Amino acid sequence: MTPDSRQLFVLDPGPLTTIQDAGRPGLASLGIGRSGAADLGSYRLANRLVGNREDDAALEVTLGGLALRADHDMLIAVTGAPCPIAVSGIGYGPNGPVFVQADQRVVLGSPTTGMRSYLAVRGGLRVPEVLGSRSTDILSGIGPDPLQGGMTVPIGDPYGAQPDLDLAAVAAPSEADLTLSVTPGPRADWFTPASMRDLLEGRYEVTGESNRVGMRLSGPELNRSRSDELPSEGMVVGALQVSPAGQPTLFLADHPVTGGYPVIAVVDRADVDLAAQARPGQHLLFRLASRR
Repeated sequence: MTPDSRQLFVLDPGPLTTIQDAGRPGLASLGIGRSGAADLGSYRLANRLVGNREDDAALEVTLGGLALRADHDMLIAVTGAPCPIAVSGIGYGPNGPVFVQADQRVVLGSPTTGMRSYLAVRGGLRVPEVLGSRSTDILSGIGPDPLQGGMTVPIGDPYGAQPDLDLAAVAAPSEADLTLSVTPGPRADWFTPASMRDLLEGRYEVTGESNRVGMRLSGPELNRSRSDELPSEGMVVGALQVSPAGQPTLFLADHPVTGGYPVIAVVDRADVDLAAQARPGQHLLFRLASRR
């Protein structure tokens, strides 16, 4: 470590903590997905709160449990799933900047609602870029490894003015049913009219088989109107791909770039952030997006 370098020391990564930025778009033709923060809105807010660029790398923390120590004074902000923040035992709330002195211990508790919290550090995280991004893609294995105890993460130098803000007034992720806007997918005609009606009138539970790749859902069975095989075709974030068993999977940030099951609908990009905070056992409702 050089005298001027700044480091985060990982004491405990929690269940899963990864480094994420805005992702690596435009590489699907090479078989490489975008990845990036699952809840882009919360990630960008965390960066704004500490005066970073919106696309600087930050930590995506799944269900809390993260413990860190820095070798320099630093400014942090935690957004997304609201979790207790303790700095050397002193408690702080989310959605505002928190000053941390050198060698103080930062611990994130379990969030009260939601799945993913975002911790940004003023200056951003400066792990090496892979194909133009510092994001961890858990499906392809591209990018930095998920955090483990004993790791160090380099911090960049601060730039620009520090925001004069105490708290961002944003709502916490809801633990109630989530209503997501959808557009009929490219293979909606592969399903019976009753299936599309069931999708739009039914209630789908988020199962435990869910991660950054996608959320497996359980609910009314979506039956096909045709039985032939579909050649693999491109996939996008928010796609609702339906397996032969008739249950949909909602693709998130690390989704595959192609798939061989038909897509009945696509969740609007703005609502993917809501879905990324849904916990197993929570229910999703799908409604046709209004178009002006």
